[in-house]
Order: sequence, then structure tokens, then C-alpha cells
Amino acid sequence: MSRVVMTAALVAGLLVAVPASGAAADTDYTLTIDPSGKGASIEDTMYGVFFEDINRAADGGLYAELVQNRSFEYSTADNAGYTPFTGWAPTGGALDVVNDDGRLNERNRNYLRVGLPAGLINAGYNSGINVEKGKRYDFSVWARTDQATGTPLEVGLTDPAGEDLAAQLRLRVRGDGWTRYTGTFKARESSTTGRLLLTGGGTGTLRLDEVSLFPQDTFKGRSNGLRRDLAEKIAALEPGFVRFPGGCLVNTGSHYGYDESSNWERKRSYQWKDTIGPVEQRATNANFWGYNQSYGLGYYEYFQFSEDIGAMPLPVVPALVTGCGQNRATDDPVLLQRHIQDTLDLIEFANGPVDSTWGRKRAEMGHPRPFNLTHLGVGNEENLADEFFERFTRFRAAIEARYPDITIIGNSGPDDTGANFDRLWQLNREAGVDMVDEHYYNSPNWFLENNDRYDGYDRTGPKVFLGEYASQDNRFYNALAEAAFMTGLERNADVVELASYAPLLSNEDYVQWRPDMIWFNNHASWGSASYEVQKLFMTNVGDHVVPSTASGTPWSPSPITGAIGLSSWATSVAYDDVEVTSADGRELFADDFSGDAGNWTGNGYGRWGVQDGAYVQSDATATNPLVTAGDPSWTDFTFSVKATKLSGSEGFLIPFAVNGAGNPYFWNLGGWNNTRSAVDGGNQSRVFHSDNTTIETGRTYDLRVEVRDRTVKLFIDGRLWAEFTDEASQAPEPFRQVVTRDERTGDLIVKVVNAQADAARTRVDLGRNTRVLPFAEATVLEGLPDDVNTEHTQPIRTRKAQVRVSGSFTHTFPPHSVTFLRVKDKRR
Repeated sequence: MSRVVMTAALVAGLLVAVPASGAAADTDYTLTIDPSGKGASIEDTMYGVFFEDINRAADGGLYAELVQNRSFEYSTADNAGYTPFTGWAPTGGALDVVNDDGRLNERNRNYLRVGLPAGLINAGYNSGINVEKGKRYDFSVWARTDQATGTPLEVGLTDPAGEDLAAQLRLRVRGDGWTRYTGTFKARESSTTGRLLLTGGGTGTLRLDEVSLFPQDTFKGRSNGLRRDLAEKIAALEPGFVRFPGGCLVNTGSHYGYDESSNWERKRSYQWKDTIGPVEQRATNANFWGYNQSYGLGYYEYFQFSEDIGAMPLPVVPALVTGCGQNRATDDPVLLQRHIQDTLDLIEFANGPVDSTWGRKRAEMGHPRPFNLTHLGVGNEENLADEFFERFTRFRAAIEARYPDITIIGNSGPDDTGANFDRLWQLNREAGVDMVDEHYYNSPNWFLENNDRYDGYDRTGPKVFLGEYASQDNRFYNALAEAAFMTGLERNADVVELASYAPLLSNEDYVQWRPDMIWFNNHASWGSASYEVQKLFMTNVGDHVVPSTASGTPWSPSPITGAIGLSSWATSVAYDDVEVTSADGRELFADDFSGDAGNWTGNGYGRWGVQDGAYVQSDATATNPLVTAGDPSWTDFTFSVKATKLSGSEGFLIPFAVNGAGNPYFWNLGGWNNTRSAVDGGNQSRVFHSDNTTIETGRTYDLRVEVRDRTVKLFIDGRLWAEFTDEASQAPEPFRQVVTRDERTGDLIVKVVNAQADAARTRVDLGRNTRVLPFAEATVLEGLPDDVNTEHTQPIRTRKAQVRVSGSFTHTFPPHSVTFLRVKDKRR
């Protein structure tokens, strides 16, 4: 996962109004297609999905377990607010979570000691445990008792008021050795606020661990399985691959093991051997995104899920260099060799025969057939290019020596450009690496402007795996921009062989990152507008590109225009004495925060408040907690502000020219963990200036931005820091297209994106000698740019229609739309 800077265009209240489709004008275009031509071949695996346990995507999400903190392993190491009782509440008696030699097993360190009689209750995730009338739910618990005659254990599934949602289970725990006890509930009522209640009777001491409640109705009916509605939405995409398990959690934290020698280190990189075998024997870990991950959803389940949906598994392993802002290289040759051997063992686990060590382990887990692993990523978003590549080379040499058919994927860091990106590409290219993983999260206009990003890539160099990308927000306009960009990916399918939007999943009550493709809570799930675009492309790929050209949209330059903003990144800041003046010195806006902050509109992130006459953002973990003010039509203005860093890892983010119609500019002072500063943005998302300026904590800076026409000057304490003129040659092109051929059906798939308020009246020319059937099937996504799919309203959905076509025809593509025409060639 990459860090994001440019998100100001998302701010509510500053968006330019867009007329409804019926009120839009027409713009004329031409689209010329050569049906006899053959461009780049497109791999069946081109589009896939990237699963990372972020936004509670695993526990409380795709992993169907309904009990939160089932093994009492939550810890302050995971989250400062956690205790071993998080998710639980006592209902009486003496309850104590202990870690001693009486534990269930070495890696399941904690268990619950219950002084009888006593009880406790678990509320699951979100509003509670979701149960549906008539469905069955399997309960299990590991337990032991010191009572020779046994201990009665009643288990109930109730609503918050204590009313039963199913008949109670009555178990009897016998013996002082750990034993697994099971039972099944059949829900007689539906509820989204269910509770699991355990009550032990009698006297003495009862010990409990690994308390579980699983719906029987999982994806493919598998035990330790996946939540069906989420898995089905992923399967409906027909992904060519599944990249897992991350992402930032792959290579952050310690690379040592979860064992006595590391003092049971909780903040570790994702190490696959921790995640297989019986679930009660698997390790636990602190998730990079601020919670606990149980590893109930582990490597075996990832491989199984990939197979179930017909996708290629694509795991990523750590290379002993941390990414995602940590930027540390571990120098331990023995540990490096252990991780290399673990990677070789992973390949054997996936592909080895049942008489091999790890192939036998796979077979014991229930899958004697190989999983047919062909691709493997090493590392994720490393900013230390040379340190990473030295270790990557060691992994690559060992894998190629034993498994020469495996495609080994390097990466280019967390950004789409810059010195680290260039250096990693140089190293990958010089070493002849098969494929390089690129990641970027940018504004919608960046995606519109960079449709041609891969046109100039070296056709003989490493292939591109676009492992993570998304436009910043989940509005339909973002999905349109992504669709426009994807036409460029397909046009360059000889360079970009794999691509996956990210992140995949987000629980609406546990959001660490947005945008996200699929949203959910404990009882419902829904695809974002981006999900609908991804599904349309992924289920209509085609086998090769058909040559085509289209006319562009007329545009004339205009002055830099927009309102102002304040923000930060993983830093607490205080801003004061904001002033905006016109070029002739006239005051346009001023706020000294002597009253409230009613002039400012936020994006919902961070903790903003007026304190001691300053506007303070006090959350030192928030990423881009943006607030904006002013008039989006301002031109030729000067923006001044006093800024003080209070705490955190970076400095200030000063957005300007925020208008919703284009990409704003960001003055990023003390960015990249306070190692450098830059100003970037504009319609083409360029970096206009960058240097090694850092920001001191506690010092107040006078910052000034002067905008004149398309020229910007930036001052720190009265000193000119940078000056640039944004000579953008054109606005983002809103009309994009690509054409592919489906060899099985013979269809020409004409894919057109019209990301503007005007309809696109288009003359489509298939050539004089082309004969097609008179009607084509059209699949259309259409809406307003600010439309957002939610649980209760989903305005962005595909609709189908029949369109009259011929060798040369005119079709009007609606405003703000994605249209796929399947034109049937009579010759095929």
C-alpha cells in the first residue's frame, strides 16, 4: 500500500456542479477501427484482485469467524486500546486471561481462566453477530476443568436483551486436558446484533480457549471458510489472479519468528509458516493497520480460494527490508537465509508432490493436488532501493536454481515516479528481472492524464505488474478516471501483463484506508462504483487489441483556480492567521481562529478543533485529514498561513487551487518521514520542485503561496522556496477508448469512456469491407460524477441495451459513462 497525498478534489462542498445527462451538450468525435489488424495479445490473467488484511478485510470480513478475539490474544502490541478481553464482557464470576504453562499450545499463548460459577459474552464485529433465521452455526471451544465430575457449560446465541435467537447448547467439560467441544445452533430469528453467551456452572476452575462460531453457509461450504457474500462478489469479477497477503503487512515490523528467542515478537512481517496447520496452533500477529490478525485466514486458505475462483495464486514474501515508511534493512545473514529457505519451502508447499516435506503438509491439510503456483513477488514498496535489491537478488538466485519456471516479481517502490522509482527500475532492468510491481494512488485527473503512461515503456524490458492502483475516492468520477486509464493498460498489454485495483475490501466500521472496491458490514456488502468498472473490464477482456484511433476533446488553457486547504500526514499540526488576498491586495478571506472554525469543511479524517486561538489537527496518525475553505473560483490570489508542527513523523500539507474540476496542488513540507519537501499536482500531477527541506517540531513557520495566472511562487519565512509555471498543454482528456477481439465469439469489444458532462456523438468507422450483424449488445455504466454506491442505494450499476450498428455508424455515448459494445463480425 502506498502513501497518498493528492486528495483535495474529494472535498464535499467544493465540487463543481455537473448538469444531468439530459441537459448536456454533444461533442463530436470520430473512432476509426481496423478489424483486420492485430495488436498486443492480452493474457487471460491480466486483471486480478489484490487481497490485503486492511480495513478488517480478514478477521471480521472475508474470514467467516463470527467471534472477535476468539483466543484472547489481543494486546496493546496490536493497538494501544486493546486488552486480552477486547470483544468480551463478563456476566459474572472471576475471569482472568493468563499466559502460563497451562496454555493450549506454545503459539496460542493466552487462555481464559474462569472461577466458577461465571460467564462471559462476545459481541462479534460491527453491531454484533449476524445470524439469519433458519441457518445453522457451528460452535466450538477448547476447554478443560479441574472438577473430577466435570463442569456444565451452557452456550447461548442471544440478542442484546438476552432473548434467545436459537436453542441453547448444553455441554459438559470433562477432564483436565485440553479437549475440543462442539455444537450447532439453528437460528429461529434473524438479528444483526447477536451475542454469544458462555456460562460455566458449578465450582472450581474452568479453562477456555479458541472460542469459535462459524456459519455453515460459507463460500463453497468449506470449514474454516470464507464469508459467502464477499467471496461471491470477488468471484463475480472472474479475476485472473489473487495477489496476497499484502501489502504493507508483508514486510513491516520484525523479520524474526514468533518464538522464545524473539520474546514472542508480535509486530512481525507476514511469515507464511505461521499461518498453516490447525487454526488453534497458528501464530498471532499485530497487523500493520492497527489491529490484531489471527491468521485463521492463512496461506492454505488463500491458495484454496484462488483455486475455487479459477485464479492464479500470486503470493508476496518479505525480503528483510521494511517498507511503508519504516525503511529499515535487517542485516542478519542467517535470518536472510532462513527467509530464502522459507520461500523455497513455500513453493514446495504449493507445488510439491505429496511425498515431499511441504507437499505432504499440504496433503495433510486436505489438498493432495498441487496449487500450481507460477508467480511469486519478493518485497513490497521498499524505499531503500539498493539494500532491497541486494537481498532480492539472493532470493531470485535461490528460486531460479531450484524452480526455474517460477516468474519472480520485483518492485519499484511506493510511488509512480521519483529517484527511488527510477533506481529500482534501473536495477530491475539491468538484472533482467521478469516483472516489476508498480503501485500508485493518485487523483482522478492523474489517471485521465496518464492514459499513455505505458506507451513509451521498453517493449524488451521487464513486464509490468500494476499491483496496486486507485483514484482517490469512491465516487463515480473516480471510477470513470480509472476506466479511462484501463483503456491504456489494455492498449499496452504487451507491457502491462497483470493489474489489480486496491484495496479490495473495507468494513465500513473499521476503515484505515479509502478508496476500496467492496464495502461491507456484518450483514451486507456492496460494490463501489470502481467495483462496477473493474467487473465490466474483467469480464470483457478479449484476447488481443484491435488497432483503433479516436479524435480528442478541444481545450484552451485557463488560470490556476481554486480555494485553499490545510492538512497533514501522520503529524499533529497547528495553523493560524490564514489570509487570502487578491493580486491588488484586497482581502478575500481571513481566519485567526479567535472564534470557531465554521468556515472550514473537512473530509472526515483527523481531529480538528480550535485550541488557544489556532486550528489544531491533533491526531498524529491521520493521513491527509483535509479541511478546505474559500471560493473555488479564486484566481490570482495570495494565501498565507502560520504553521506549527506539534508532533508526528512529517510536517505540513498545504493544498491550494482546490476546485473539484481538476487536480489541486499540494505543498508538502517535511514529507516522506521528514526527509524532503515537494510541491506537486495540477492537471498532469507533476512534481514541480523537490528538495531536502525538513520541518522542526515546535517552530512556527510563515508560509505564503502566490498564484498569478499559471505561475506559482512559494515562500517560507519570507524567503522564496520555489517558483514554477504550470505549462499544462491541455486539460485531462475525458474521451478514451480501446478495442479488443474475443476470439471465442469473434466479437469486437468496443470500450469507450466518456468522463465529461457532454455527450460524445461519435462516428464509428469499421472500414469499407467490414460486415457486421445489425445489432450490438451495449453494456453501460452511467451516472452523476458524485454518485456513490452504499448499502442502501447503488446508483452505479450496469444496464444492457441493443444498439444498431453497421460498417460505419454514429453512436452517442452518454455523459459520464462507460460503454462496452460487443459488435458481431459476420465473417466469424
